[in-house]
Amino acid sequence: MRTRRLAVLAAAVALLGAQPALATAPSRTTPSCAPLAGLKIPASSISLPTTGGRVQAAALTTAVVSGQTVEYCQVDADIHPVDPAAPAIKMRLALPIGWNGKAMMFGGGGYNGTIPALTGNVPFAAADALAPLARKYATYASDSGHQQGAGTVPSLDGSFGVNDEALRNFSAGDALKKTHDASQFLIRRAFGRGTSENYFAGGSTGGREALIVAQRWPSAFDGVISGYPAWNNLAEVLDLGYLTQVLARPGAFPGPEKQTLLYDNVIAACDRTDGIADGVVSNPRCTFDPHVLRCPGGADTGTSCLSDAQIEAVKAMSTPFRWPYRIASGETHYPGFPFLSGADMRTPFLGFGTTAPANPMPATAGYGMQYWDQWVKYFLTRDPSFNPLDLDPRAPGEWLGRISHLSTVQDRNDADLRPFARSGGKLLLLHGNADELVSHRSTNDYYERVRDLIGPSTERFLRYYLVPGANHANFGTPALAAGWDSLTALERWVERGRSPEHQVVADLTHDRTRPLCEYPTWPRYRGGDPSRAASFVCVR
Repeated sequence: MRTRRLAVLAAAVALLGAQPALATAPSRTTPSCAPLAGLKIPASSISLPTTGGRVQAAALTTAVVSGQTVEYCQVDADIHPVDPAAPAIKMRLALPIGWNGKAMMFGGGGYNGTIPALTGNVPFAAADALAPLARKYATYASDSGHQQGAGTVPSLDGSFGVNDEALRNFSAGDALKKTHDASQFLIRRAFGRGTSENYFAGGSTGGREALIVAQRWPSAFDGVISGYPAWNNLAEVLDLGYLTQVLARPGAFPGPEKQTLLYDNVIAACDRTDGIADGVVSNPRCTFDPHVLRCPGGADTGTSCLSDAQIEAVKAMSTPFRWPYRIASGETHYPGFPFLSGADMRTPFLGFGTTAPANPMPATAGYGMQYWDQWVKYFLTRDPSFNPLDLDPRAPGEWLGRISHLSTVQDRNDADLRPFARSGGKLLLLHGNADELVSHRSTNDYYERVRDLIGPSTERFLRYYLVPGANHANFGTPALAAGWDSLTALERWVERGRSPEHQVVADLTHDRTRPLCEYPTWPRYRGGDPSRAASFVCVR
């Protein structure tokens, strides 16, 4: 903590020395807002290559955040690219009156393309947990270097991938550091001093971005919250491509009624294995054989059973996908999705979807299938007319070299968090075991890689919680809508040295709580009020 603060102070002193006008600016908790409008952001204030930036607008505004009226200066700025053909990074800051000296950066989602709401909260936030801006954090975020096209499905426009700089800004995370550096410059201009602590929070793509900043820029953030991270992005894309092809086979797609059938049978088979039947499956070792739902003779004879083709599709989603070639990142497989998540018809957009994949890709296909469609057209082939169903990720042929190259950009997280740990950083990692878009098994793998590299001292800076019944971002109607005040837990760890112990997650839609068990343990019912966390014990 002291090492990080000294580094921040040294950087601030260096910057102030380069710009004498700043040296006399008084320290304040009310931002100097109007003078920021039109301000040039020098390229020298950003550690990665840009041509600088400029504030487009700055004005005082108010918003109700976590039930509180907050007055703040909203700053909109552009960070200019090196490549004239690349789009600018559009960023935004909220600088509150009564600033607490801290800053929070938010990550995005999907292919990004919009600026996350600066009035929002961290992933899986508790219902009564104040959002960072309500706590008087300065908050900031960006579109990651491209704007989503008009008329496109939110977070599913990959067309920016045809430009190398835009692709690196998004996939390698370059836009994160550029946005962070520019925001720190503007915070110093607005308040006359730098931040005391810096935090980052994001889920899904934002969770991947959280791990990127911890690994690539280990001293930039004091604390990081990573929720359901799509950390090995290309590895998952290859799996999604395989599943797209499988689900597009004649008769293979299980419609919504069959997804309901599958989900109900998984719950019936696994719910009690954690000691109580409550609709939440906690035991990660429970397995389910979809062959018990086989239609007579394997033909599709109705909604009360699965055909052989549908069983094969379900098995493909739930088993690891391995590709028979080497790629530069060293990744060899994606671990697949448990039946509990892939079969959850209550959020079909994130799972199977409601219609089979096709070309052109239906908006009612699963999110992952649409993600693959965009990746093939704009990241891989850079040909918008290319049929994604024609590319087999098991045998990509002429595209193997491009896949290997993209793996070095999209799968940069190598799990070496030792520099982050040495700088005093703290990381909270969490994932729902019913996630239907990013497999929690992949996050298990990430944690185990960190643990294998660092050993028992991992617990000095990292906690990983697997949340039973929680799905992707509490989307739709999860078995358990997770709510946890992770930011307060992280603040206490970073600022007071109090590590998280005996944490509890609340269900946002039911009056019940569960213990947050550190992976690889999970909560087993031991008796008492089943709606209270104290009635469960964390077991292996």
